[in-house]
Amino acid sequence: MQNIRFFLTVTRRDDTERYTEFFGQHGVTVMYTLPCNGTATAKTLDLFGLEQTEKSLICVVVTDENAAALTRALVEEMYIDLPDQGIAIGLPLSSLGGRSAFAHFFPGEEPEDHRNEEKKMIESNFELIIAIAERGQNDLVMDAAREGGARGGTVLRAKGTAGAGTQTFFGVSIAEEKELVLIVSDTESKRDIMRAIMQKAGADTPARAVVFSLPVTEACGFRYGK
Repeated sequence: MQNIRFFLTVTRRDDTERYTEFFGQHGVTVMYTLPCNGTATAKTLDLFGLEQTEKSLICVVVTDENAAALTRALVEEMYIDLPDQGIAIGLPLSSLGGRSAFAHFFPGEEPEDHRNEEKKMIESNFELIIAIAERGQNDLVMDAAREGGARGGTVLRAKGTAGAGTQTFFGVSIAEEKELVLIVSDTESKRDIMRAIMQKAGADTPARAVVFSLPVTEACGFRYGK
């Protein structure tokens, strides 16, 4: 099977339709859009002349070749590298759930069989840090992350689920409303950011954050910082 990417784009809520049209024009037929919020402080909003932090997260599944082409097109056609236009990253998927899943995301295409090939080593300059925290505590998480070197993040609201006997994880209730804080970091800063979150927004704090990271294979929209 081809190398597959989970490609995420965060943009202003008002630009959602423009970006979904962009993906459709580039052959992406299946996409999911979620409302989310940025984590810019009031001082940062004033500095960049921003009036609000409402965002949209657009999720698509594409091949690695398409991910690279989309990254270029986002810069050249959507000018995503300009301030306050958005960011986009590609994350590697190890597998899809058989031919039915492949057909869902890639209608009309045939999966390639690469089972006898060695997997490519993933080399990346960026990481996606994901912190799962109690609802209403994203400011605490981001204050800690910024002390560790983070520039900004994106907040998604979610509800956890847990079966009988697994209602808590290190004392943290799973089946409650949560906030997912997504932070894209350069690889060198990842350790400091994660350590800061664990120390200042971890299990012994009101945020009770659990944090992990994933490698990023493609990235754009970070030229001018956030």
